[in-house]
Amino acid sequence: MTRTAAGAIYARGRAATIAALLALARRVAALEARLAQTSQNSSRPPSSDPPAARRPRRPPSGRRPGGQPGHPGHSRPLLPVAQVQAVVPVKPTHCGRCGARLHGTDPTPWRHQVTEVPKVPPVVTEYQLHTLACRCGATTRAALPPGVPAGAFGPRLQALVAVGTGVYHLSRRTLVGLFADCFGVELALGSVTAAERAASQALAAPVAAAHAFAQQQPVAHVDETGWCEGRRRAWLWVAATATVTVFLVHARRGLGAAQALLGGFAGILTSDRWTAYSGWPLRARQLCWAHLRRHFTAFAEAPGTAGRLGRALLGETDQLFTWWHRVRDGTLAPASFRTYVSPLRQRVEALLWLGSQCRHAPTAATCRGILLLAPALWTFVRVPGVEPTNNAAERALRPGVLWRKGSFGSHSPTGSRFAERMLTVAATLKQQRRNIVDYVTHACAAALCNDPAPSLLPAVVTHGDRQKAA
Repeated sequence: MTRTAAGAIYARGRAATIAALLALARRVAALEARLAQTSQNSSRPPSSDPPAARRPRRPPSGRRPGGQPGHPGHSRPLLPVAQVQAVVPVKPTHCGRCGARLHGTDPTPWRHQVTEVPKVPPVVTEYQLHTLACRCGATTRAALPPGVPAGAFGPRLQALVAVGTGVYHLSRRTLVGLFADCFGVELALGSVTAAERAASQALAAPVAAAHAFAQQQPVAHVDETGWCEGRRRAWLWVAATATVTVFLVHARRGLGAAQALLGGFAGILTSDRWTAYSGWPLRARQLCWAHLRRHFTAFAEAPGTAGRLGRALLGETDQLFTWWHRVRDGTLAPASFRTYVSPLRQRVEALLWLGSQCRHAPTAATCRGILLLAPALWTFVRVPGVEPTNNAAERALRPGVLWRKGSFGSHSPTGSRFAERMLTVAATLKQQRRNIVDYVTHACAAALCNDPAPSLLPAVVTHGDRQKAA
């Protein structure tokens, strides 16, 4: 072998070694970046943060914990005397200082009320169905009266079971123990499932109407999270509007699932940058600035140019939120806000363009992706009623996340329908400050009588210039 050939072989081997080392270095850097991800610089939830992860803390104010001087106190209001079940007058018999006997009545006594929960015995009603014989030789048994369930449990008990498992996240075995201890009602696990199924069927029509209503609203906050249906991967979707919040369990996370949730939605869609929302025009979308801020935090943690750009973008984001908070509390006029944001928008988009050209590949890719959606960054500035964050949808998803963590999702399509209906009912009634147990009870009672269930829509629904009671 000649010296030239040996040198060529050595050069190729050295180049291959360098390439392998660079590939390993890139892989190590990518793995370190993944290990450094927290809820502050990625879309990971706070519950996934490691114990050593630092959470941002406000600087100490120097004040003592608890209520501060001037803060209005909060106490339980007293019920009117006409609404209490018993009034017990308590009079002192002797003076606390000299011991003399006391007489008379205080016209304005000090009122102290104690609330107690009585023992609730179950109310069992027996229906004796007589079977009578006819002259023709046939026998006829009486049918149950309208509204009487064919099973052993009434509508309120069905509602309590459904709310216990579907809203308060009690396991079925825990619920069986609760009913035995608190109500003296013995339930089997199969009875719990039957009550859930009955409540789910009773809620199907009002939940479908709520879905249709949400699709007609001017603004909707949309998000999704992982779910399991049996052994299959699924997704829990949510659309939160001002008065109605609806859920959907779907096998996919793409555009088809988003369209199944939103239908022909023509309002402003607030979401993150997930590609499932690409079916809506950019001028009708609002990107979540809380998600963007996490991206900018990740930029700031990178070295060099990316870090400087990230810190600059965080500064602009903080300024934007400062102005927005003033708009919300009424100390800054919307017109002035739009004037202030105009130069800030130019600076932010210029920083994003610089980021798209930097050598830090993750930062450059993210900046390019945000720039493609740039018109959707500023919809909240020009359209009243639009928020810059997707917090409404993220808060609405938390009960679903707790459900998934506690029961690993649902075990069948029937279970998925129960989950999405109970989540829809719970979130919507909470928005409208309505009692969920009473509502589900009325829905189950209506189903037993073949009557329509009560509506989930707000008390007054506006259609253009026309209003009607829901």
